[in-house]
Amino acid sequence: MPATVVVGTQWGDEGKGKFTDLLARDMDVVVRYQGGHNAGHTLVVEGQTFKLQLVPSGVLYSHVTPMIGNGVVIDPRVLIEEMDRLTEAGVDCGRLKISGNAHLIFPYHQTLDVVAERHLGRNKLGTTKRGIGPAYADKAARVGLRVQDLLDPKIFREKLGVVLHEKNPLLAKVYNRLPFDLDTVADEYLEECGPRLAPHIADTVGLLHDSLEAGQNVLFEGAQAMFLDLDHGTYPFVTSSNPVAGGACVGAGIGPRHIDRVIGVTKAYISRVGSGPFPSELTDEIGDHLVDVGREYGTNTKRRRRCGWLDTVMLRQAVRVNSLSDLAITKLDVLDALDPIRVCVAYEVDGERRTSMPYHQSEIHRAVPIYEELPGWRTDLSKVGDRSELPQAAEDYLCFIEEQAGVPATLVGVGPGRDQFITFSPVP
Repeated sequence: MPATVVVGTQWGDEGKGKFTDLLARDMDVVVRYQGGHNAGHTLVVEGQTFKLQLVPSGVLYSHVTPMIGNGVVIDPRVLIEEMDRLTEAGVDCGRLKISGNAHLIFPYHQTLDVVAERHLGRNKLGTTKRGIGPAYADKAARVGLRVQDLLDPKIFREKLGVVLHEKNPLLAKVYNRLPFDLDTVADEYLEECGPRLAPHIADTVGLLHDSLEAGQNVLFEGAQAMFLDLDHGTYPFVTSSNPVAGGACVGAGIGPRHIDRVIGVTKAYISRVGSGPFPSELTDEIGDHLVDVGREYGTNTKRRRRCGWLDTVMLRQAVRVNSLSDLAITKLDVLDALDPIRVCVAYEVDGERRTSMPYHQSEIHRAVPIYEELPGWRTDLSKVGDRSELPQAAEDYLCFIEEQAGVPATLVGVGPGRDQFITFSPVP
């Protein structure tokens, strides 16, 4: 029962969509297991760019069944708009399956996200203001509405009425915002969204296990990444779900024995968007170079990302927490013009060298990166299609990452295109 999980090893934006798309060629089912439309995957296929937020990357293959698992929070208006864009581009969304247990995002979630972030002032978390956190908070508080509620108008209105009875006074009295009208919200979701999504709503757990028991190949794709994980990330500057590999079990409805491969996607450097600690961040011309050459702007938010040298302290922690079997390294070509190239291999915290991730947030904020320098290759890698064509310096750089991480790299991206990658495995 072969199952593979793809996770990000940094703060997101590692290029997971590209390799998920690549791996989907050999898959029967591709499952998105957590997050919401705060995540974005950009795929370039034959010169055509697809920007996916909720629909799993496997939708681009006619033989794949794409599933949105119970661990995802869904704004149905955004999902329908994304499906319409894909349909207009010639992509068939008829195979899409949506878990009836996935929770819904409502306009009041988005309003609460905006006003709460503004209320934090200088301590803001840097959320995407898409309502993701408030929707997960309602899920934990057991007052959330689920996708399956769209199929029962009476229950839907009753549940929505209970929630608005709590949310409207909060919005009005604390944040000075207008209340939401029950009928207006209910009519939009039940009359416009419900009929569009009803054909796709399914028991995805049952379908998923049927596929596994039939020996089909299943791929689980997470949104965001390891260090945005609610439990294992740089809290509180994290997302509201669990992008780590273990989150695939909860967010899709499988046990860990089904998983036999966990691929960690890492950029050849590192980036993060929004607030939070970043030991190897570059605020100089090299950082600007990484932003410009790497096109480091959010797929959804268009926010400029913060960039820095690769941090292998973080990478080793990601290997541990996710039980990574191998790495997929993206955007190696972005380093083409840089020489030398630096890699953070340890931190100095209060005069002490640390090779593992500090557990205390204050130590992470005080961490000073310790670098090793490697020679650059000053060669255009964008047309490299085989490992044997790599310059020696690029080969050495990849081997150094493998050595630091303790797991092999098996895929390496050398450009944004669907076929701009090389296979890479340890030299025998």
